[in-house]
Order: sequence, then structure tokens, then C-alpha cells
Amino acid sequence: MSQLVDLLQIYGVLIVFGIVLVEQFGLPIPAFPILVVAGALSVDGDVSWPLCLAAAVGACLICDMFWFRAGRFYGKRILRLLCKISLSPDSCVNQTEDRFRRFGAKSLLVSKFVPGFNTIAAPLSGAIGTQTPQFLAFSATGALLWSGSGILLGVLFHDSVENLLDWLETMGGTAIMVLGSLLALFIAVKFVERRRHRARIALPSIEIQELKSLIDGGHNPVIVDARSLTALELEAAIPGALVFRSCEPSQLMASIDRDRHIVVYCSCPNDVTAAEVAKQFLANGFHRARPLRGGLDAWNAHQNPGPELKPVIC
Repeated sequence: MSQLVDLLQIYGVLIVFGIVLVEQFGLPIPAFPILVVAGALSVDGDVSWPLCLAAAVGACLICDMFWFRAGRFYGKRILRLLCKISLSPDSCVNQTEDRFRRFGAKSLLVSKFVPGFNTIAAPLSGAIGTQTPQFLAFSATGALLWSGSGILLGVLFHDSVENLLDWLETMGGTAIMVLGSLLALFIAVKFVERRRHRARIALPSIEIQELKSLIDGGHNPVIVDARSLTALELEAAIPGALVFRSCEPSQLMASIDRDRHIVVYCSCPNDVTAAEVAKQFLANGFHRARPLRGGLDAWNAHQNPGPELKPVIC
């Protein structure tokens, strides 16, 4: 284990800082295990756990502040970008947006422990106007809890961690290949899951021109906004749209004629949430339910005048 330990002894703090930094910026590189290793090595004095803790918290705050400012200046656009590059099959941020809405800035205390939530917590804080001092207080505390728990686990299970390091050392270069292969496999599995999820919810969609024709032709289609309630605060809905998440789906569907055209839209890549909601309508006998291709962006791009109505909330 000598070479590996020597490397961690010399560059341990920098390694912790670098890996945490790239993970918090959104790359699929798990940083929590390196915190556990750092905690285990600190028992024998190979690395300094206070310095590793400070490095991890500092890396978290750098990334959080970057995404917070990006959310403050670019709002929904930065959330769409993160949604687009996410490897998670539940790539849309609707559920996490509403979770943040429920708990506010306090959710930053646990966001780093929740896959997917950590990705959008900081930019969403900026987008909804969280005050900077409040954000920094909760972000720093959350980073301290997350980093400290990893280091503490390493301290508690240092014998097991050191046995694992011994085994990796005996494998030499093969260990690097194994770890690299596992990381590549993880990324591949997440990518396949996302593709499968898209395939499961794939539905024939309606183009913005067809929707406009339905409106102009007097067919009076029901337009359903499938976005989160938080997203409604960040970007105006299509005039007259029904807000799907404002009440129970059964209550909303009971008020609609099943023979009407149902057009569901969202603001996420590939119209994932809109397709999921459209499937719910189809399962309840609304045979004309379809997601709007391009969602709210397509509507805004065509500047459809539409009726001057406010979104309808149950």
C-alpha cells in the first residue's frame, strides 16, 4: 500500500478538493468514497482530516456559489441545461423543484445526500431569489454535514478501508483499470436507463402549428401545464392553461370532456414530463391527449397570441 498511501499523504488534500470540485460541478465522478478513504487514513496520521474537511467544504461552496449565481442571472435556462446533461432517467426537475418549494433553503442541508437534488438545489436557490447570506449559511452547513459524514465513516471503518487499499495496492495497475471500468460501467448504465425511460414514455406529439390550427379552428383544445408549481413562478404559463399539479389529477380530469383534444406541455428536454402526464390522461380515457413538441419554448418562439387568459388552478 506504500505507493498509494504516499500519494495520498503528499496530495491527499488536493485530491479531495479536486474530486469533490468536479463532482459538484456535475460530472459523474463519485466523491464520497474519497472522503471515506481520507477519514480512514487520518486515523494513523497519514492525512489531516481537518484539512480534508476544509478542502471538501471549500470545493462545495465554490461550486454552489457558481451555480447559485448562474441560477440568479439565467434562471430557468440554467435549470434546463442541467436537466439536459443529467444522466438520470428522471432527468426533469419537476419533483425536485416542488421538494425545494416545500422546504425552501433548508433543503440545502440535505441536498448533497440526494442524487439529482444536489444538481439543481443551488441554481434553483438563485432562480427563486434566495438571499445570498441565507444561501451561504445553509449551503455551508449542508457541505459540512455531507463532507463530515464521509470522513467520519472512514474513521469508524478505517480497518476495512485500509484492507481494501492493501488489496488495491497488490493489484497494481490492474486496480486502476478495474476502477476505471466500474466508473465507465456506471455511466453506461445511467445512460441506458435514461434512454429506456424515454422509450417507455414515447408518445405521438402535437406540433405547435397543429395546436394553433386547433385553436384557430374553434376546437377549443384543453391545454395542460405539467410543470412544477415552482416553475410556474419562474416562467409564465400558456394563457388559459390548466395547471396539472395544482390539484388531484382525478379532480382535474373529472371536469374535462373525454372527447376534447388534450395538449400537455412542460419545459424540460424531450418533453419528458408532458409525455408522462399525457399517458395518465390516455389511461383515463382521454384518447386525444398528446404532449406538445418543444413545450413552452415552442409556444413562446411562435409568439402565439392565444386568448388573454390566466392559467387555471384548481
